[in-house]
Amino acid sequence: MITTVCLIDAYRTLNFAGISGTFAAVGTPFVHQARLICITNNTNGDMIFSTDGVTNMLFIPKSSFKLFDICTNRQNNAPTFVIQPGTQWYVKQSTAATSGDVYIENIYGIGE
Repeated sequence: MITTVCLIDAYRTLNFAGISGTFAAVGTPFVHQARLICITNNTNGDMIFSTDGVTNMLFIPKSSFKLFDICTNRQNNAPTFVIQPGTQWYVKQSTAATSGDVYIENIYGIGE
């Protein structure tokens, strides 16, 4: 039987002062395949997130978050969905923030 060890990666963050109307990188690219990801907008402005730095992908209102459990409801022998290593997240403002930070957290697994 194959088991997977669940590990929590270091979070990525960017302070409101580094966020403008153009996309800015949030931390470093993922090193591992992310199985669960939480994107938290702890600023007082609405934010837009992207993985290509061009396309508006996720809107996250001020003081809120989005949680994606990518591996939920996987049926036996079905492929596992993951966010690939090397994925870089970007953020830009929809409305300007004057305080707070954004955070990206991920959980990944290593098979044994």
